[in-house]
Amino acid sequence: MRGVWVGVILTFVWLDNARSFQFESTLDHVRTKTSADIQQAAVENLIKRTLPGRYSNFSVVIDPHISNNGKDVFKLEKVGGVIKITGTTGVAAASAFNHYLKYFCQCHISWEVSQLNLPDVLPEVNLTITFNDRFRYYQNVCTSSYSFAWWDWAQWEKHIDWIVLNSFNFVLAFTGQEAIWQRVYQKLNLTDADISEHFAGPAFLAWLRMGNLRGWGGPLSQAWHERSIQLQHNILDRMRSFGIITILPAFAGHVPRSFKNLFPNTNMTLMSKWNNFADVYCCPYFIDPTEDLFQTVGKMFLEEQISAFGTDNVYNCDSFNEMEPQSTDLEYLANVGKSIYSAMKQVDPNATWVLQGWMFYNDGFWSDTKRAKSFLTSVPTGSMIVLDLQSEQFPQYDRLDQYYGQPFIWCMLHNFGGTLGMHGSSSIINKRVIETRNANGSTMIGTGLTMEGINQNYVMYDLMTEFAWRDEPVNLSQWFRNYSIRRYGKEDVNAEAAWEILRGTVYDFSGSERLRGHFAITRSPDLNIETWSWYKYTDLFEAWNSLLTAADNLKDSPGYLHDLVDVTRQVLQANGDIYYDKLIDTFNAKNTTDFQKAATIFREIFKDLESILATNEAFLIGKWIESAKKCANNTIEEKLYEYNARNQITLWGPFGEILDYAVKQWSGMVQDYLYPRWDSFIEFMNTSLAYEIPFNQKLTKTLIFLLYEEPFCFSNKVYPTEATGDTIEIARQIHKKYWYTNSSHALIDIKALPAKPKKTRSKSKKPCEACQQKPHLGLRRTVSKMKDLNNLHTYLIY
Repeated sequence: MRGVWVGVILTFVWLDNARSFQFESTLDHVRTKTSADIQQAAVENLIKRTLPGRYSNFSVVIDPHISNNGKDVFKLEKVGGVIKITGTTGVAAASAFNHYLKYFCQCHISWEVSQLNLPDVLPEVNLTITFNDRFRYYQNVCTSSYSFAWWDWAQWEKHIDWIVLNSFNFVLAFTGQEAIWQRVYQKLNLTDADISEHFAGPAFLAWLRMGNLRGWGGPLSQAWHERSIQLQHNILDRMRSFGIITILPAFAGHVPRSFKNLFPNTNMTLMSKWNNFADVYCCPYFIDPTEDLFQTVGKMFLEEQISAFGTDNVYNCDSFNEMEPQSTDLEYLANVGKSIYSAMKQVDPNATWVLQGWMFYNDGFWSDTKRAKSFLTSVPTGSMIVLDLQSEQFPQYDRLDQYYGQPFIWCMLHNFGGTLGMHGSSSIINKRVIETRNANGSTMIGTGLTMEGINQNYVMYDLMTEFAWRDEPVNLSQWFRNYSIRRYGKEDVNAEAAWEILRGTVYDFSGSERLRGHFAITRSPDLNIETWSWYKYTDLFEAWNSLLTAADNLKDSPGYLHDLVDVTRQVLQANGDIYYDKLIDTFNAKNTTDFQKAATIFREIFKDLESILATNEAFLIGKWIESAKKCANNTIEEKLYEYNARNQITLWGPFGEILDYAVKQWSGMVQDYLYPRWDSFIEFMNTSLAYEIPFNQKLTKTLIFLLYEEPFCFSNKVYPTEATGDTIEIARQIHKKYWYTNSSHALIDIKALPAKPKKTRSKSKKPCEACQQKPHLGLRRTVSKMKDLNNLHTYLIY
C-alpha cells in the first residue's frame, strides 16, 4: 500500500508540474522586463503613498529566484520590528503588503473607501504564499469607457496602486490608441475630415475600437490626442515599474469608410449594423484578413505603437465582438485567425494574442463548435490566450473543449454598463474557480476580473481576487463577517448579521438569467416591464434593518456610510419593482383608487432615492459630468464632452439605440431623468383611466423621449460634486417610512411576497420600441409648442 500512496503522490506532483509547464515553450517569454531595483522602488513608493506615516515599518526585496515553477511567490516576516516583504515581482510584493494589511491588521482598501487603522505594534508574521497561476488578468475593453473615460493621472495613479495591491500582473492598457491611429491614417493619405468622421467621442471609444460604431459622439481634437498620449505614457511607465505585463491593442481589421475609395481593389465589407445604429454612425469597413492590405495596416499600426510605447509582446484583438464573420466556411475562418496573428508576428516575433471569448457565448454564429475550433486552432497552441469572459455564469471552456488546447483565463464579468444593483454569485465562485483549475485536461492559466464598470458590489471583487492564491473554498459566512470588520474598522454584531443575510440572498445568485442592473425605476416607462428577484424582499429589508441598527457604533466609518447608502438604495429599488407591479395591476383592473395610492408611493420612492444618494460622493452625477468637462480644452469641447457623458448613461445613441444600458442610480440623475419620465408616464396612465380611453403607449414613449430623455442629454445643468445631508438621519427617515410593518405603506403585504423567478426569454436582442421610431418632425414641433403637460394629455385624448 505504501508504494501505491507514493505513486499517487508522485502522480499529483507530476500533474501539477505538467500543468505549470504546459505552455512554457510559448509563454515563458511573457514576463516583466523591468529590473528588480526599479520594481523595488515602485513598491516602496506605493507603501509611502498608502501609509505616509508608517512606511518605515516595511522593507521590500524583489527576488525572482524564489519563484515556484514560474509562478509568483511572496514572503512576509517580521524582522527587528520591521515587516520584511519579499516578492518575485513588484506585483507580488505589493500584493504581499496588501495581504498583511488585510489579514494581519484588519485593514481594507477598495475602489470607494479605505480603512487603514493599523495597530501601534505591528503583528508578527511568517508566511509564504505561492500564486496558483502565472497570470492575474484585469479589465474589460468596455471598462475604459464606462469607468475610465474621463480619468486624469491622479485617478489612474490611485487605481494602478489598487491593481497591484490586488495582485493583477496582466493588464489591458488601451489609452491613447486613437492618436496612434491618426498617425497611421495620415500616412495612408486619409484626410483630416476622413479621420474626424471616423473617430467616436471619448465616452464611446470602446465600441469604435471593436468596430461596432464610428463617429458617434466625436470628433476627437488634437488636444485630446496629445493628452491621451501623455496619459498612456504615465500609465505604462507606472504599470511596468511594478512588473505588470501590459496588453496593448493590435489591428482587428476595422477601418474608416474612406478606405474603400483609397483602396478600391481590396476586398473589404461593411460591418453589420450594431444595435440599430443608423448608417451615419455604424458599419465601418472590415478588411478581409486574407488581403495584403490587412497585413500592411496591421504592421504600420504595431510599428507606430511600439515606437511610441514599447511593448510587453502581448496584444488584444477582437475582430468579431458582437459581430459575425462574413463566411461560415471553416477554411476561411482558419485563414482569418492566421492572418490576424500574422499581422502581429511580422512586427513582433514574440507576439501573444489575447482574445476576449465573449463572442463564443453572445453570438449564435459560434454555437457551431466546428467554427470555433477552426478559428481557435488557426494559430499555434499557446500563442493565443482566451479570456473566458463570464465564467461565473456562462463558462465556455467545457463547451469548447478547453478552447481546443489554447490556454484560457477564468474571468468574473459580473457587471454590465457600470450599473448599480446588489448581486453576485459567491457560492459559484467559491467552488468553480478551483474545480476548473484542477479539472483533467484543464488549460486554465489564470484568473481575472472583466467587469464593464467598477465602483459597485466591491465585496464580490474582493472575494474573487483571493482565488488567485486560495487553493480551497472558504467558509463564506466567516469570510463575509471578516469583510465587514475590515471595511468598517471594528466588530459590530448587527453589521455582521446584515452581511450574512446579504451573503445568502443578493450575493448568492446561481441562475441563468442575464443580470444587467435594470429595474423598474431605471427603465424607460413601459406597461410591460418584467420585474423579478431570486431572493425574498423581506430578507433584504432585514439586512437593511440590521445595518441601520449599527449606525451609532459605525457612524464614523466611511465604508459603513457608503454601504448604508447602497443598501438603502437597494431597498428603494426593490420597492420600485414592488409598486410598479401594483401600479400596472391596478391600471389594468381600472381600479382608480388603488392606482392613485400606488402611484403616490411609486413617486415618493424616487424622491427618497434622490435624498439618500445625495449624501455620499460615490453616488453623485456631478462627479461624472464635471470630470468630463475638465478634459476639455475649450468651451466647444466642454459641451461635446458633457453630451458624451450624459448620453452614455441615458440614451446611448441619438435615439436610444441602447437605451438605459448604462443607466446610473445617482443623485441628480434620479431627480432630473428617472423621476420626470415616470411622473409623466403615470399622468398619461391617469388620463387614460379618467377619460376611459385606450392608453397609447407608443405615442407616450415618443413624447417622453422628446420631453425628458433627449433634453437631458443636451442640458448643461451643473450638479454638486460634494455630498449633502446626513446619511444616517435620512436612512432612518426612509426606514421609518418603508419598513414593511409600517401601516402607512401597507398597500402591499411585502411579507407575503416570495422570490419572483424570471420568465424564460429568447436570447435574441430586440431593439427597444423607442429606438425604432425616430420622432418625426411634425410631432417634435407639436411638443415644442406645448410647454404645459396638461396640453399634452389633451393632445393624447384627441
